[in-house]
Amino acid sequence: MDKLAELRATQCIALLFFGAAALLFAISLFLPPLWWARMVRAFAEAAMVGALADWFAVVALFKPVPIPFIARHTAIIPKNKDKIADNLALFVRDKFLDTESVLALVRRHDPAAMVAAWLGDEAHARQLGAYLVKLGVGALDVIEDAAVQRFISRAVRQMVASIDLSRAAGAIVDAMTQNGRHQQLLDAGIDQLATLLHSEETQAFIAQGIVDWLKEEYAVFEKVLPTESIGRKGADVAVRMAARILAGVNDDADHPLRRNFDQFTADFIVRLKADPAFHAKGEEIKRYLLEDAALNDYLKTLWDDLKGWLKRDLQQADSRLHRRVVAAGLWVGRTLADDARLRASLNAHLETALRAAAPEFAQFLTGHIADTVKRWDSADMSHQVELNIGKDLQFIRINGTLVGGMIGLVLFVLGQIPGWLGWIGPR
Repeated sequence: MDKLAELRATQCIALLFFGAAALLFAISLFLPPLWWARMVRAFAEAAMVGALADWFAVVALFKPVPIPFIARHTAIIPKNKDKIADNLALFVRDKFLDTESVLALVRRHDPAAMVAAWLGDEAHARQLGAYLVKLGVGALDVIEDAAVQRFISRAVRQMVASIDLSRAAGAIVDAMTQNGRHQQLLDAGIDQLATLLHSEETQAFIAQGIVDWLKEEYAVFEKVLPTESIGRKGADVAVRMAARILAGVNDDADHPLRRNFDQFTADFIVRLKADPAFHAKGEEIKRYLLEDAALNDYLKTLWDDLKGWLKRDLQQADSRLHRRVVAAGLWVGRTLADDARLRASLNAHLETALRAAAPEFAQFLTGHIADTVKRWDSADMSHQVELNIGKDLQFIRINGTLVGGMIGLVLFVLGQIPGWLGWIGPR
């Protein structure tokens, strides 16, 4: 049974009680003038008065009652819709959305522990991953590709235009040379060069270079000298001399070559940061990048390629992104479960955020509730309230009929007591 049918049924019951009281009153008019007949009449009269009074009280809440002088105090709910809206909003704000109530809710439920327990269950983590995959696929379908392409192109171009390439390069090199790291790079270069010098291919290349030089510069002597042997010996000497120099640099932390390298690096960093020539070169590179057709074409196709890869991966049963989301969810859940201090910290940060946001949110929601109720149609609002509480109000009418009748009996008995005691003669 729906609410309207229940309301109508209860109204009929209340009306039946009033009808029974009216019928009893009508019957009492034809009874002999005995005390019990007067008692019945008193009960019926008072029951009808109680029924009518409570009928008026219930009806006056929702509908106008055209009775002179008191009509303006009827249809209370429709006439006071705006007041009801404001008071309802204030009630919700003061009793449910005040800062201390919200913080007490957080302390009572321990959100961090709830998140840890939920994410720590692999089934829940997979469920979360599935939801996020569906959300991702849906988002990719509704996103306007041209708008994303323009955003990426504009963002990259703005980023490139805002960077001082020369100064940025100087800052990067400066960071890379902190704590002598550039010397480590020099050591690695020396090791690689030493390895290269000792390889047979390198020595053969040097030997052949010496032979070719002899043939070009000393063609006459080359015909009578053992050029191949001279080339091999010359290559061996050159390699040993170079290796000796490299070993000296490698073993001596204060080698002049190292100091020269330090000075060169420091000067180079200063020039990168402050030299107008380097700055101009950086600006030239930026203009080239911004005007380069290949870069612009790449930026246009970047989103298409990324979107295609994402959709193909998300539509697969063994999606890598889904596995990553599940793994991340499990890791978060288990990390929170194992770390009580982390949970306490997260709850504390949540409380801090809520303490700052709760008043503004409560004010926003209060205004939203009040404005929404005020926009309702008065008659429809009154009807909805009656549907939801009208059934219970009909029992007020029923109880009013019964209670009124009982009060009538009590008053009748009280009126008869003096006569029964002989204070007043028989009636």
